[in-house]
Amino acid sequence: MSFIEISNLQKSFGPLEVLKGLTFEVEKNDVLAIIGPSGSGKSTMLRSLIQLEEVNGGSIAVDGDFLVKDGVYSKPIDSKKVVAKMGMVFQQFNLFPHLTVKQNLELAPKLVKKERSQDYSLRSVELLEKVGLSSKQDEYPSRLSGGQKQRVAIARALMMNPDILLFDEPTSALDPQLTKEVLHVMKKLAEEHMTMIVVTHEMEFASHVANRVIFMDEGSIVEEGSPQEIFSAPKVQRTKQFLNYELYE
Repeated sequence: MSFIEISNLQKSFGPLEVLKGLTFEVEKNDVLAIIGPSGSGKSTMLRSLIQLEEVNGGSIAVDGDFLVKDGVYSKPIDSKKVVAKMGMVFQQFNLFPHLTVKQNLELAPKLVKKERSQDYSLRSVELLEKVGLSSKQDEYPSRLSGGQKQRVAIARALMMNPDILLFDEPTSALDPQLTKEVLHVMKKLAEEHMTMIVVTHEMEFASHVANRVIFMDEGSIVEEGSPQEIFSAPKVQRTKQFLNYELYE
């Protein structure tokens, strides 16, 4: 069984069918890039993995445990265990403005996991060093650049020791220089074999860091394969059109 198994995933908002039976797998240590035009269902799929959206059908299993099976969700206590295996980094950082950088990192371990302060305090210092922000631990988010905020958000997700990191367009709100800072941290995580699913418009990241790529359009998977297969020899005309626009606009 694969580390993550998605089968026939369906989601509708009223009459609008957003996910049309998605099926794919993710192996441990994979870096999977999800690309495609806006409105293709990429973010909805990602949010479904951590139950921020409830699906109408299909199955999601992580490391052999089901979040939802054939459209029926597991008991809340079991669902929480599955969701806890994943951490998510959003487009807009979602940092608490009234807390310092260090306090932002430590809030969830303190409230959710009920950890001892000496444990999570040491880990927060280590993770801020990992993302290059040791000097900012006592700053408030309003004093950080967008790239720094997103690196804090990555460190905050790592505080919960997830097995998988999900990224939803993590650089879409950043200028090119700040984008480079964030992608550098993500590349380091990939080199450390963190399992990652990344919804992104950054084609360079998808082609050079990911080991698998899925192209989605209109709620369906149009094509999937290695970066070389997708970027050098796409088989489907819709993929070719999308990549021509993204790479040469």
